[in-house]
Amino acid sequence: MALIRPTEATRSLRRTGSGRAVALLVLVGLAALIPLLGPSVAAHGTGEATPTDSGMVALLRTLLFAALCVQVGELFTAGLTRWVPDTPPGRPVSWAPYAAVVGFAAAATVGELAPHGHGSRSGVLALLEAIAFAVAGLCALTRRPNRQVWPLAAVILAEALRAHPPTESTPLIGSGLTVLHLTCSALWAGGLLNVLRTLRGWEGAEACAALLGLYARVAAVLFAGVTMTGLCSSLRRMPSETVLDQLTTSAYGRVLLAKVLIVGAVALLALWARTRLRRAPDPLAACSPARVEIVALGVVVAVSGLLTALPLPIKG
Repeated sequence: MALIRPTEATRSLRRTGSGRAVALLVLVGLAALIPLLGPSVAAHGTGEATPTDSGMVALLRTLLFAALCVQVGELFTAGLTRWVPDTPPGRPVSWAPYAAVVGFAAAATVGELAPHGHGSRSGVLALLEAIAFAVAGLCALTRRPNRQVWPLAAVILAEALRAHPPTESTPLIGSGLTVLHLTCSALWAGGLLNVLRTLRGWEGAEACAALLGLYARVAAVLFAGVTMTGLCSSLRRMPSETVLDQLTTSAYGRVLLAKVLIVGAVALLALWARTRLRRAPDPLAACSPARVEIVALGVVVAVSGLLTALPLPIKG
């Protein structure tokens, strides 16, 4: 019997791991439908025309944002663990090299789909993003993976410049808001993902609770940053006197409204997790709402990718 028990435990772990892998694949597949089908659904009845490749562009940008979140989140979590006393030795396997490959492929393909390909301004910026992802992936394989911060910062800057071309009114202000919005978003979503991955390999409730609590305090500031920069960016593109109308009559406004509602749900989940962390007998009970929160944040990333592929609302 002593020889059978390890085998049964191993089989149980394999079944659990297989179940999680299948669930993850299903969630990824469902999330991919948001950018792929989103442009036509959002524009239905608005009279707006969306480019034929808008669904593919939205999917590629979703993959780009997701890759950015994973890499930034790993760096952020590594920084947080340095402030945790008596840190357990376990560390999750790094996903940064794989995320860099995904980001490189997504950015390079987006550049090909841009008008006039890589010869256009959008194409050049996409090519710079692809190169930055490649450099970040190489940095992730070295003994000093924290060097990824510089190429990842270049990705964020290039994406901010792409979102606000020179023809736009005050493009530098718009780019600055986008830099802050993307940075806070990537730290928030990617940080939570990697904190939860780290906790799975740790033993000791005190260290786990300390890391969760530290992340929760920083996440509150990041949420405020995401909210303020998102509000300012929205008002720049949809003036206050037309914003309520365009939230329902334009494709961009509809998707923006959906994003706001989902972010609101994420905020409630985060509040629930923080309440459990403070008041529950077992602080790790906060992991349950945090897991739901990371799924909701994945939907936010998909909706954000969809937003970048939609025509901007007409200012009235």
